[in-house]
Amino acid sequence: MSQWTASVGAAPLARLLEPRPASGSGGRRVPAYRGLADGVRLLVLEGRVPVAARLPAERELALALGVSRTTVAAAYEALRAEGFARSRRGAGSWTAVPEGHALPSRILDPLPPDSAGTVIDLGCAALPAPEPWLTRAMEGALGELPAYAATHGDFPAGLPVLREAIADRYTARGVPTMPEQIMVTTGAMGAIAASARRLVGLGERVAVESPSYANVLELFRETGARLVPVAMRDNLGGWDIDAWQRVLRDAAPRMAYVMPDFHNPTGTLVGDEQRRALVETARASGTVVVADETMAELVLDADTAMPRPMAAFDRGGTVITVGSASKAIWAGLRIGWVRAAPDVVRRLVSARAYLDLGSPVVDQLAVAWLLRGGGWDQAVATRRDRAAGHRDDLVAALRAQTPDWEFTVPAGGMTMWVRTGDVSGSRLAVAGERLGVRVPSGPRFGVDGAFESYVRLPFTVGGATAEEAVSRLAAAARIVRSGGGSDAEGAGLFVA
Repeated sequence: MSQWTASVGAAPLARLLEPRPASGSGGRRVPAYRGLADGVRLLVLEGRVPVAARLPAERELALALGVSRTTVAAAYEALRAEGFARSRRGAGSWTAVPEGHALPSRILDPLPPDSAGTVIDLGCAALPAPEPWLTRAMEGALGELPAYAATHGDFPAGLPVLREAIADRYTARGVPTMPEQIMVTTGAMGAIAASARRLVGLGERVAVESPSYANVLELFRETGARLVPVAMRDNLGGWDIDAWQRVLRDAAPRMAYVMPDFHNPTGTLVGDEQRRALVETARASGTVVVADETMAELVLDADTAMPRPMAAFDRGGTVITVGSASKAIWAGLRIGWVRAAPDVVRRLVSARAYLDLGSPVVDQLAVAWLLRGGGWDQAVATRRDRAAGHRDDLVAALRAQTPDWEFTVPAGGMTMWVRTGDVSGSRLAVAGERLGVRVPSGPRFGVDGAFESYVRLPFTVGGATAEEAVSRLAAAARIVRSGGGSDAEGAGLFVA
C-alpha cells in the first residue's frame, strides 16, 4: 500500500513556491537546492501542501521550476534527511513531518473554574447566553413539558415539533425541506459523529479542509478514518476547486467534511460557484459531503451577501447538512441536527441506539420555542452584535501591539486565523499560558503537524480584556524570540 493519500502536481507546486528568495539571513546567498527544500518545508508546516502528499517526479518539477534535475534531487534528499519527505522505490516521494515533531495534544480539557479570574481563555470560541432569550425559551419549554412527560420521552429522530420547525427554516432559506429529512442530535458534534460512524468504514478516507475544526479532526481519527487534507486558499479566498477535484478523483474519499460558512478557524465564507463545483465533483466521484453550517447565522458585517446553502446545489443524496443551536444561541444548549435525504436520515436514526438514544426533551422544546416564536432572530442578533464588537476590539489590539502578525478580518463567524510572523505558534501557546492567556496553536487545526506559524483567536473578549489578552500574547512572543519558549505545546487546552 502506498504511503501517500494525496498528490501535488509540478505546476501547482511551482506556483506555491514562487516567489521564494534565494538568500539567508543578512542577505547571504544559499544554494538553489537549499532554497527549494526550505520552500517545500515551509509549505508543509503552513499546511499549504498537506502531509502525506506525493511530490512530483524530479524531472517534472525541474521543468516546472526551470532548474536542473540535480537541484530538485538534492532538495528532495535534504527534505528526506530532515524528516520532511519520505521515499520508497516504486512509490516516489511524499511529504512528511519529522519524528518527534511537536503535534497538538489530543487532551482537550476546559479551563478550570478557579482559574477564570486570572487566565484569559481564548481556547473556546463561545459567548455567554443571549439573555433574556435563553431564559424565556426555557420557560416556554417548561410550559410545554407536561404533555411530553406523559409519554415515554424517547424520540430518536427528535421531537416532531422541532423537526418541523427546522425544516420550515430551511424552506424559508430556499431549500424545500420535509420534517422527514431532519434528525435532531446532541449538538453538531453528535450530528457529525453519527454521519461518520454510519457512513465511513474503518480505514476509509475522509477529505477535510486544511486547516479544519480541531475537534472534528480528532473525531475522525478516533473513528479510524484516514484524513486527506485539502489546502484552503489564502486571504479568505475559499476553496481550491482544482485541488478538490484532484483529491476526489485520486484519493476517492468516502466523505468530505467542509465548513463553507465562516469556516473555523479561518473565517472564510465560500461563494456560490465554489459550492456548486464541489457538490458536482463530489457527486461524480461518489463522495458524501458533510456541510457544517453551524456558523451560518453569525454574519457580523451587515453588507455581507450570504451564498445559498450547500444543499441548494444537491440533486439528490450528495450533501448532508449539519446545523446547531450551540454556536448561534449558546454552547450550553446542546441541540444540533442533520438535514439529509429521507433514506439517509432513516439510516442515521436506526444507528442511534448505539450512540446516545436521543437528545434532551427540554432543550429541544426550548429550541423549538425560539424557532417558532420569533425569539431565535432576536437572540442571534444579540450574539452578532457582541461578536462584532469583540472582533473589532481584537483587530485594533493586534494592529497596535503585534504589527508583524498577519491576518484577514472575516465578515462573520467566531474566529480569526493569525500568522505569528517568525514565532512558533506552539511555543507561543506555552509561553502565553505562563503569562495568563490560553490560545490554541495552528497545529491543532491541521493534519500531522501543519500550521506551526499560526494561532486561532476567537471573538470572545472585548474592550480592555481584548487589549490585555493581546498584550500578554505579545509578551509571550518576545519570550519565544529570546529563546524562552518550549518545543511542546502544553496539554489540556479546550478548543471549541
